[in-house]
Amino acid sequence: MEDKITAALTKFEQVMRAQLERVERMKADKEFTDFEHLDKLIIGVCGGDGIGPIITNEAARVLEYLLKDEVEAGKVEFRTIDGLTIEHRAEVGKAIPDDVLAELKKCHVILKGPTTTPRAGDPWPNIESANVAMRKELDLFANVRPVKVPEKGIDWTFFRENTEGAYTLGSCGVNVTDDLAVDFTVTTTQGTERIARLAYDYARKNKKERVSIITKANVVKTTDGKFLRLCQEIGKEYPEIITDDWYIDITTAKLIDEKRRTDFKVFILPNLYGDIITDEAAEFQGGVGTAGSANLGKHYAMFEAIHGSAPRMMNEGRGQYADPCSMLRAAVMLLSHIGRQEKADLLEKALDKCMYEEKKYVITGRDTGATCSQFGEYVMQTIEAMQN
Repeated sequence: MEDKITAALTKFEQVMRAQLERVERMKADKEFTDFEHLDKLIIGVCGGDGIGPIITNEAARVLEYLLKDEVEAGKVEFRTIDGLTIEHRAEVGKAIPDDVLAELKKCHVILKGPTTTPRAGDPWPNIESANVAMRKELDLFANVRPVKVPEKGIDWTFFRENTEGAYTLGSCGVNVTDDLAVDFTVTTTQGTERIARLAYDYARKNKKERVSIITKANVVKTTDGKFLRLCQEIGKEYPEIITDDWYIDITTAKLIDEKRRTDFKVFILPNLYGDIITDEAAEFQGGVGTAGSANLGKHYAMFEAIHGSAPRMMNEGRGQYADPCSMLRAAVMLLSHIGRQEKADLLEKALDKCMYEEKKYVITGRDTGATCSQFGEYVMQTIEAMQN
Protein backbone atom coordinates (compact mmCIF):
# COMPACT_ATOMS: atom_id res chain seq x y z
CA MET A 1 0.00 0.00 0.00
CA GLU A 2 2.77 2.47 0.89
CA ASP A 3 4.42 2.10 -2.50
CA LYS A 4 1.11 2.87 -4.24
CA ILE A 5 0.68 6.03 -2.15
CA THR A 6 4.27 7.06 -2.94
CA ALA A 7 3.65 6.55 -6.67
CA ALA A 8 0.48 8.65 -6.48
CA LEU A 9 2.31 11.42 -4.63
CA THR A 10 5.04 11.39 -7.27
CA LYS A 11 2.39 11.80 -9.98
CA PHE A 12 0.81 14.66 -8.04
CA GLU A 13 4.19 16.38 -7.71
CA GLN A 14 4.74 16.13 -11.49
CA VAL A 15 1.31 17.64 -12.18
CA MET A 16 1.88 20.49 -9.74
CA ARG A 17 5.32 21.34 -11.13
CA ALA A 18 3.93 21.45 -14.66
CA GLN A 19 1.13 23.77 -13.55
CA LEU A 20 3.52 26.09 -11.70
CA GLU A 21 5.62 26.32 -14.86
CA ARG A 22 2.46 27.22 -16.79
CA VAL A 23 1.70 29.99 -14.29
CA GLU A 24 5.13 31.50 -14.93
CA ARG A 25 4.52 31.39 -18.69
CA MET A 26 1.21 33.21 -18.24
CA LYS A 27 2.90 35.88 -16.14
CA ALA A 28 5.50 36.48 -18.85
CA ASP A 29 3.08 36.60 -21.81
CA LYS A 30 1.44 40.02 -21.72
CA GLU A 31 0.82 41.20 -25.32
CA PHE A 32 -1.98 40.24 -27.72
CA THR A 33 -1.38 39.77 -31.47
CA ASP A 34 -3.26 42.35 -33.55
CA PHE A 35 -5.00 40.07 -36.05
CA GLU A 36 -6.70 42.96 -37.82
CA HIS A 37 -3.53 44.70 -39.02
CA LEU A 38 -1.30 41.81 -40.09
CA ASP A 39 0.34 42.21 -43.50
CA LYS A 40 -0.93 38.75 -44.38
CA LEU A 41 -3.49 36.78 -42.40
CA ILE A 42 -3.25 32.98 -42.61
CA ILE A 43 -6.44 31.01 -41.99
CA GLY A 44 -5.93 27.30 -41.39
CA VAL A 45 -8.75 24.92 -42.35
CA CYS A 46 -8.58 21.68 -40.37
CA GLY A 47 -11.40 19.26 -41.11
CA GLY A 48 -11.08 16.80 -38.23
CA ASP A 49 -13.14 13.57 -38.13
CA GLY A 50 -16.52 12.20 -39.17
CA ILE A 51 -18.72 14.96 -40.55
CA GLY A 52 -15.98 17.47 -39.69
CA PRO A 53 -14.39 17.77 -43.15
CA ILE A 54 -17.82 18.05 -44.80
CA ILE A 55 -19.13 20.95 -42.72
CA THR A 56 -15.74 22.63 -42.29
CA ASN A 57 -15.01 22.69 -46.01
CA GLU A 58 -18.44 24.21 -46.64
CA ALA A 59 -17.82 26.96 -44.10
CA ALA A 60 -14.39 27.57 -45.64
CA ARG A 61 -16.01 27.86 -49.07
CA VAL A 62 -18.34 30.57 -47.77
CA LEU A 63 -15.44 32.37 -46.08
CA GLU A 64 -13.39 32.27 -49.30
CA TYR A 65 -16.39 33.74 -51.13
CA LEU A 66 -16.67 36.59 -48.63
CA LEU A 67 -12.90 37.27 -48.57
CA LYS A 68 -12.30 36.75 -52.28
CA ASP A 69 -10.90 40.24 -52.89
CA GLU A 70 -8.42 39.99 -50.00
CA VAL A 71 -7.31 36.51 -51.10
CA GLU A 72 -6.66 37.79 -54.62
CA ALA A 73 -4.75 40.77 -53.19
CA GLY A 74 -2.53 38.48 -51.10
CA LYS A 75 -3.80 39.85 -47.79
CA VAL A 76 -5.49 36.60 -46.75
CA GLU A 77 -4.37 33.01 -47.36
CA PHE A 78 -6.30 29.80 -46.69
CA ARG A 79 -4.28 26.69 -45.83
CA THR A 80 -5.72 23.18 -45.63
CA ILE A 81 -4.28 21.16 -42.76
CA ASP A 82 -4.85 17.40 -42.85
CA GLY A 83 -3.83 14.73 -40.38
CA LEU A 84 -6.12 15.40 -37.41
CA THR A 85 -8.19 12.27 -38.05
CA ILE A 86 -8.61 9.75 -35.26
CA GLU A 87 -6.83 7.15 -37.41
CA HIS A 88 -3.69 9.27 -37.74
CA ARG A 89 -3.77 10.41 -34.12
CA ALA A 90 -4.13 6.80 -32.97
CA GLU A 91 -1.31 5.70 -35.27
CA VAL A 92 1.19 8.15 -33.78
CA GLY A 93 -0.28 7.96 -30.27
CA LYS A 94 -0.74 11.70 -29.86
CA ALA A 95 -3.74 14.00 -29.49
CA ILE A 96 -2.16 16.24 -32.14
CA PRO A 97 0.59 14.75 -34.34
CA ASP A 98 3.79 16.83 -34.29
CA ASP A 99 3.64 17.68 -38.00
CA VAL A 100 0.02 18.82 -37.71
CA LEU A 101 0.80 20.98 -34.67
CA ALA A 102 3.69 22.60 -36.54
CA GLU A 103 1.37 23.51 -39.41
CA LEU A 104 -1.29 24.84 -37.04
CA LYS A 105 1.26 27.14 -35.41
CA LYS A 106 2.04 28.67 -38.81
CA CYS A 107 -1.54 29.98 -38.98
CA HIS A 108 -3.04 32.96 -37.18
CA VAL A 109 -6.61 31.68 -36.96
CA ILE A 110 -7.97 28.16 -37.48
CA LEU A 111 -11.34 26.93 -38.69
CA LYS A 112 -11.52 23.46 -37.15
CA GLY A 113 -14.01 20.67 -37.60
CA PRO A 114 -15.15 18.28 -34.85
CA THR A 115 -12.75 15.55 -33.76
CA THR A 116 -13.35 12.16 -32.17
CA THR A 117 -12.18 11.65 -28.59
CA PRO A 118 -11.71 7.97 -27.64
CA ARG A 119 -13.65 6.66 -24.67
CA ALA A 120 -13.75 3.35 -22.81
CA GLY A 121 -14.80 0.55 -25.15
CA ASP A 122 -13.71 2.33 -28.34
CA PRO A 123 -11.20 0.59 -30.63
CA TRP A 124 -8.75 3.47 -30.22
CA PRO A 125 -5.96 4.05 -27.69
CA ASN A 126 -6.83 6.37 -24.82
CA ILE A 127 -5.29 9.53 -26.28
CA GLU A 128 -6.19 12.99 -25.06
CA SER A 129 -8.90 15.06 -26.73
CA ALA A 130 -7.49 16.94 -29.75
CA ASN A 131 -9.58 19.95 -28.71
CA VAL A 132 -8.15 20.01 -25.21
CA ALA A 133 -4.62 19.52 -26.54
CA MET A 134 -5.00 22.33 -29.07
CA ARG A 135 -6.33 24.71 -26.45
CA LYS A 136 -3.34 23.94 -24.23
CA GLU A 137 -0.70 24.01 -27.00
CA LEU A 138 -1.95 27.33 -28.43
CA ASP A 139 -3.05 28.68 -25.02
CA LEU A 140 -6.60 29.33 -26.22
CA PHE A 141 -7.85 30.32 -22.81
CA ALA A 142 -11.31 31.62 -23.68
CA ASN A 143 -14.12 29.58 -25.21
CA VAL A 144 -16.81 32.04 -26.31
CA ARG A 145 -20.25 30.72 -27.23
CA PRO A 146 -23.13 33.05 -28.15
CA VAL A 147 -26.78 31.95 -28.14
CA LYS A 148 -29.52 34.23 -29.49
CA VAL A 149 -33.25 33.62 -29.81
CA PRO A 150 -34.77 37.12 -30.22
CA GLU A 151 -38.40 36.00 -30.09
CA LYS A 152 -37.77 34.48 -26.64
CA GLY A 153 -35.72 37.40 -25.35
CA ILE A 154 -32.58 35.23 -25.19
CA ASP A 155 -29.26 36.97 -25.82
CA TRP A 156 -26.56 35.03 -24.00
CA THR A 157 -22.79 34.99 -24.38
CA PHE A 158 -20.83 32.35 -22.47
CA PHE A 159 -17.17 32.84 -21.55
CA ARG A 160 -15.95 29.37 -20.63
CA GLU A 161 -12.44 29.13 -19.19
CA ASN A 162 -10.67 26.84 -21.60
CA THR A 163 -7.32 25.74 -20.15
CA GLU A 164 -7.96 24.94 -16.49
CA GLY A 165 -10.53 23.13 -14.37
CA ALA A 166 -11.06 19.40 -14.74
CA TYR A 167 -10.49 19.42 -18.50
CA THR A 168 -6.87 20.52 -18.53
CA LEU A 169 -5.83 17.65 -16.26
CA GLY A 170 -8.40 15.15 -17.44
CA SER A 171 -5.72 12.76 -18.70
CA CYS A 172 -3.48 13.17 -15.63
CA GLY A 173 -5.48 11.23 -13.05
CA VAL A 174 -4.10 8.39 -10.96
CA ASN A 175 -5.41 4.91 -10.23
CA VAL A 176 -3.96 4.74 -6.74
CA THR A 177 -5.21 1.17 -6.27
CA ASP A 178 -7.76 -1.01 -8.04
CA ASP A 179 -10.33 0.51 -5.70
CA LEU A 180 -9.32 4.18 -5.71
CA ALA A 181 -9.03 6.58 -8.66
CA VAL A 182 -8.24 10.29 -8.32
CA ASP A 183 -8.49 13.08 -10.87
CA PHE A 184 -7.24 16.65 -10.57
CA THR A 185 -8.71 20.08 -11.17
CA VAL A 186 -6.86 23.38 -11.13
CA THR A 187 -7.60 27.09 -10.82
CA THR A 188 -4.92 29.78 -11.11
CA THR A 189 -5.01 33.49 -10.43
CA GLN A 190 -3.68 34.34 -13.90
CA GLY A 191 -6.01 31.96 -15.73
CA THR A 192 -9.10 33.20 -13.93
CA GLU A 193 -8.29 36.89 -14.15
CA ARG A 194 -7.74 36.83 -17.91
CA ILE A 195 -11.04 35.06 -18.69
CA ALA A 196 -12.91 37.36 -16.32
CA ARG A 197 -11.40 40.50 -17.82
CA LEU A 198 -12.20 39.33 -21.34
CA ALA A 199 -15.84 38.73 -20.36
CA TYR A 200 -16.22 42.09 -18.65
CA ASP A 201 -14.50 43.91 -21.53
CA TYR A 202 -16.95 42.25 -23.91
CA ALA A 203 -19.89 43.26 -21.71
CA ARG A 204 -18.71 46.87 -21.59
CA LYS A 205 -17.99 47.06 -25.32
CA ASN A 206 -21.36 45.56 -26.23
CA LYS A 207 -23.36 47.40 -23.56
CA LYS A 208 -24.43 44.27 -21.71
CA GLU A 209 -25.63 45.26 -18.28
CA ARG A 210 -25.09 41.99 -16.39
CA VAL A 211 -22.30 39.43 -15.90
CA SER A 212 -23.12 36.20 -14.07
CA ILE A 213 -20.39 34.08 -12.46
CA ILE A 214 -21.28 30.37 -12.42
CA THR A 215 -19.59 27.95 -9.99
CA LYS A 216 -20.30 25.36 -7.32
CA ALA A 217 -18.26 27.29 -4.77
CA ASN A 218 -20.43 26.21 -1.86
CA VAL A 219 -19.18 22.63 -2.31
CA VAL A 220 -15.99 22.85 -4.38
CA LYS A 221 -14.64 25.43 -1.99
CA THR A 222 -10.99 25.76 -2.97
CA THR A 223 -10.87 25.92 -6.78
CA ASP A 224 -14.41 27.13 -7.47
CA GLY A 225 -14.16 29.43 -4.48
CA LYS A 226 -11.00 31.00 -5.89
CA PHE A 227 -12.62 31.36 -9.33
CA LEU A 228 -15.66 33.12 -7.85
CA ARG A 229 -13.62 35.45 -5.64
CA LEU A 230 -11.26 36.54 -8.42
CA CYS A 231 -14.08 37.15 -10.90
CA GLN A 232 -15.88 39.27 -8.32
CA GLU A 233 -12.72 41.34 -7.80
CA ILE A 234 -12.41 41.97 -11.54
CA GLY A 235 -16.10 42.90 -11.63
CA LYS A 236 -15.44 45.78 -9.21
CA GLU A 237 -13.43 47.46 -12.00
CA TYR A 238 -16.64 47.69 -14.07
CA PRO A 239 -19.06 49.54 -11.78
CA GLU A 240 -21.63 50.13 -14.54
CA ILE A 241 -22.12 46.36 -14.92
CA ILE A 242 -24.22 44.30 -12.50
CA THR A 243 -22.32 41.26 -11.21
CA ASP A 244 -24.19 38.32 -9.75
CA ASP A 245 -23.24 34.72 -9.08
CA TRP A 246 -25.12 31.45 -9.38
CA TYR A 247 -24.42 27.80 -8.66
CA ILE A 248 -24.24 25.64 -11.75
CA ASP A 249 -27.16 23.38 -10.79
CA ILE A 250 -29.68 26.18 -10.27
CA THR A 251 -28.38 27.94 -13.39
CA THR A 252 -29.37 24.96 -15.53
CA ALA A 253 -32.87 25.25 -14.06
CA LYS A 254 -33.15 29.00 -14.52
CA LEU A 255 -32.22 28.82 -18.20
CA ILE A 256 -35.57 27.14 -18.79
CA ASP A 257 -37.42 29.56 -16.48
CA GLU A 258 -39.15 31.94 -18.89
CA LYS A 259 -39.42 34.64 -16.21
CA ARG A 260 -35.76 34.63 -15.20
CA ARG A 261 -33.73 33.51 -18.22
CA THR A 262 -33.98 36.86 -20.01
CA ASP A 263 -32.08 38.48 -17.11
CA PHE A 264 -28.92 36.61 -18.09
CA LYS A 265 -26.57 38.31 -20.56
CA VAL A 266 -22.91 37.34 -20.10
CA PHE A 267 -21.69 34.26 -18.22
CA ILE A 268 -18.23 33.38 -16.86
CA LEU A 269 -17.76 29.69 -16.09
CA PRO A 270 -15.03 27.17 -15.29
CA ASN A 271 -14.32 24.68 -18.05
CA LEU A 272 -16.52 21.67 -17.28
CA TYR A 273 -19.60 23.67 -16.30
CA GLY A 274 -19.27 25.77 -19.43
CA ASP A 275 -19.14 22.71 -21.65
CA ILE A 276 -22.33 21.26 -20.20
CA ILE A 277 -24.46 24.36 -19.92
CA THR A 278 -23.69 25.71 -23.39
CA ASP A 279 -25.07 22.52 -24.91
CA GLU A 280 -28.28 23.11 -22.95
CA ALA A 281 -28.34 26.73 -24.08
CA ALA A 282 -27.84 25.78 -27.73
CA GLU A 283 -31.07 23.78 -27.65
CA PHE A 284 -33.04 27.03 -27.41
CA GLN A 285 -31.44 28.14 -30.68
CA GLY A 286 -32.22 24.92 -32.53
CA GLY A 287 -29.70 22.45 -31.13
CA VAL A 288 -25.94 22.04 -30.97
CA GLY A 289 -25.87 21.78 -34.76
CA THR A 290 -26.69 25.48 -34.97
CA ALA A 291 -24.06 26.79 -32.55
CA GLY A 292 -20.47 27.80 -33.16
CA SER A 293 -17.77 28.81 -30.75
CA ALA A 294 -14.54 30.78 -30.60
CA ASN A 295 -11.40 29.68 -28.77
CA LEU A 296 -9.33 32.79 -28.17
CA GLY A 297 -5.76 33.26 -27.01
CA LYS A 298 -3.22 36.04 -27.13
CA HIS A 299 -1.51 34.83 -30.31
CA TYR A 300 -3.87 32.29 -31.88
CA ALA A 301 -7.59 31.78 -32.30
CA MET A 302 -9.57 28.68 -33.27
CA PHE A 303 -13.21 28.56 -34.38
CA GLU A 304 -15.34 25.43 -34.32
CA ALA A 305 -18.75 23.82 -33.85
CA ILE A 306 -19.78 22.95 -30.30
CA HIS A 307 -20.87 19.43 -31.26
CA GLY A 308 -18.94 16.26 -32.00
CA SER A 309 -17.97 14.35 -35.12
CA ALA A 310 -21.27 12.42 -35.46
CA PRO A 311 -19.78 9.00 -36.34
CA ARG A 312 -23.27 7.51 -36.48
CA MET A 313 -24.18 9.79 -39.40
CA MET A 314 -21.07 8.67 -41.26
CA ASN A 315 -21.67 4.98 -40.48
CA GLU A 316 -25.21 5.31 -41.84
CA GLY A 317 -24.02 7.04 -45.00
CA ARG A 318 -25.68 10.36 -44.18
CA GLY A 319 -22.59 12.57 -44.01
CA GLN A 320 -23.54 14.68 -47.03
CA TYR A 321 -26.68 15.78 -45.16
CA ALA A 322 -24.74 17.15 -42.16
CA ASP A 323 -25.77 20.63 -41.02
CA PRO A 324 -23.03 23.23 -41.68
CA CYS A 325 -24.75 25.96 -39.62
CA SER A 326 -22.57 25.40 -36.55
CA MET A 327 -19.43 25.97 -38.61
CA LEU A 328 -21.01 28.89 -40.45
CA ARG A 329 -21.82 30.50 -37.09
CA ALA A 330 -18.20 29.89 -36.11
CA ALA A 331 -17.19 31.61 -39.36
CA VAL A 332 -19.16 34.68 -38.27
CA MET A 333 -17.10 34.82 -35.09
CA LEU A 334 -13.87 34.31 -37.05
CA LEU A 335 -14.66 37.26 -39.33
CA SER A 336 -15.45 39.46 -36.35
CA HIS A 337 -12.25 38.45 -34.56
CA ILE A 338 -10.02 39.36 -37.52
CA GLY A 339 -11.65 42.77 -37.85
CA ARG A 340 -13.95 42.06 -40.80
CA GLN A 341 -17.07 43.07 -38.89
CA GLU A 342 -19.11 44.10 -41.94
CA LYS A 343 -18.52 40.68 -43.48
CA ALA A 344 -19.41 39.03 -40.16
CA ASP A 345 -22.67 40.99 -39.92
CA LEU A 346 -23.52 40.12 -43.53
CA LEU A 347 -23.00 36.39 -42.98
CA GLU A 348 -24.95 36.45 -39.72
CA LYS A 349 -27.92 38.18 -41.37
CA ALA A 350 -27.81 35.73 -44.27
CA LEU A 351 -27.81 32.78 -41.85
CA ASP A 352 -30.75 34.20 -39.91
CA LYS A 353 -32.64 34.60 -43.17
CA CYS A 354 -31.81 31.10 -44.40
CA MET A 355 -32.33 29.31 -41.09
CA TYR A 356 -35.32 31.12 -39.59
CA GLU A 357 -37.09 33.27 -42.16
CA GLU A 358 -37.12 31.99 -45.75
CA LYS A 359 -36.20 28.34 -45.05
CA LYS A 360 -35.89 27.63 -48.77
CA TYR A 361 -33.59 24.73 -47.90
CA VAL A 362 -33.91 22.90 -44.58
CA ILE A 363 -31.31 20.56 -43.09
CA THR A 364 -32.77 17.43 -41.52
CA GLY A 365 -29.65 15.26 -41.40
CA ARG A 366 -31.29 12.86 -43.85
CA ASP A 367 -32.36 12.72 -47.49
CA THR A 368 -35.61 14.43 -46.47
CA GLY A 369 -33.65 17.70 -46.36
CA ALA A 370 -30.94 19.60 -48.14
CA THR A 371 -27.35 18.50 -48.43
CA CYS A 372 -24.57 20.41 -46.73
CA SER A 373 -23.35 21.84 -50.05
CA GLN A 374 -26.85 22.86 -51.12
CA PHE A 375 -27.30 24.83 -47.93
CA GLY A 376 -23.89 26.48 -48.31
CA GLU A 377 -24.80 27.51 -51.84
CA TYR A 378 -28.10 28.89 -50.53
CA VAL A 379 -26.24 31.03 -48.00
CA MET A 380 -23.92 32.44 -50.66
CA GLN A 381 -26.84 33.18 -52.99
CA THR A 382 -28.56 34.98 -50.12
CA ILE A 383 -25.44 37.06 -49.42
CA GLU A 384 -25.22 38.03 -53.09
CA ALA A 385 -28.89 39.03 -53.16
CA MET A 386 -28.44 41.14 -49.99
CA GLN A 387 -25.49 42.96 -51.56
CA ASN A 388 -27.35 43.82 -54.78
